[in-house]
Amino acid sequence: MKRLLVAGVSVAFAIALGAGSAVAADKKVLAFVVNGASDFWKIAEAGVKKAQGELPNYDLQLKYPEQAAAAVQQRMMDDLVAAGAAGIMVSAVDPKNQVEHLNKIASQTLLFTTDSDAPNSKRIAYIGSSNVDLGKDAGKLMLKALPNGGKCVGFVGLPGADNARERIEGVKATIKGSKVELVDVRGDEIDQTRAKRNVEDILAAMPDISCMVGFYSYNTPRIYEVLKEAGKLNKIQIIGFDEDPITLGGVKEGAIAGTVVQQPFEWGYQGMKLMAKYIEGDKSGVPANGIIIVPGKVIDKTNVDDFMASMKTMLKK
Repeated sequence: MKRLLVAGVSVAFAIALGAGSAVAADKKVLAFVVNGASDFWKIAEAGVKKAQGELPNYDLQLKYPEQAAAAVQQRMMDDLVAAGAAGIMVSAVDPKNQVEHLNKIASQTLLFTTDSDAPNSKRIAYIGSSNVDLGKDAGKLMLKALPNGGKCVGFVGLPGADNARERIEGVKATIKGSKVELVDVRGDEIDQTRAKRNVEDILAAMPDISCMVGFYSYNTPRIYEVLKEAGKLNKIQIIGFDEDPITLGGVKEGAIAGTVVQQPFEWGYQGMKLMAKYIEGDKSGVPANGIIIVPGKVIDKTNVDDFMASMKTMLKK
């Protein structure tokens, strides 16, 4: 806050500011808690921003834990509850082992999940992708990129998270019985340096590798960078997830076969709106099974330009 130097003005301004603070304090907080620092979440943040414009009686916040660890995320949610948050939507870092804590949060405030569900918790609803379907789409890209088969290795942030596990499950279901194999998946705990090192290690250990799959948004750019440095672009096929600018640029130039994108903008926008309605007593937007699927898309060289244009427009809102 700027210091006020003129006494007469400062008194009047303080009164106005106090009134404004009181209004802000009266607003119910809805928080979107992500699973770690990644540019991917900027798109969701744009959706939250759009929802804020339509929900003037709420204070919408997107929160980044300083570390991609369940304990850190849990402490952040505890702090939000202690501060009186009316609702939290979370991409759980470790859904299986966070159930007890998520249930505690759900007993104290409205709880939604997104991106990586925690179906065994008492969350009201999940809004996000069908990660199994996204994995199946990636599997189709792998089959198309490797018509004669080959060995593939995947890279992912949090192997134990439902979104990772389900994507891998979808890939394996699609390539089963073919000559394309997913022989390994390396995790990095959303550590960018480790993510790049994982790719370098595989490249050194497996000279016969045919393709690499980036299961999280930042994994594909790290794959692209390592292969470019090694002079291996277009020699090893790359399959991606999400819409990182490096990934989309690689698709455009043909170095990346394709990427399976989600719609995090809609998670932020629709999720905030749904939580507000639910708090206000309108529960019609939540289906009986509590699952709201926002479909994904497959982006390749044929549609990447149109998709990049739509992204640019979306992020300007």
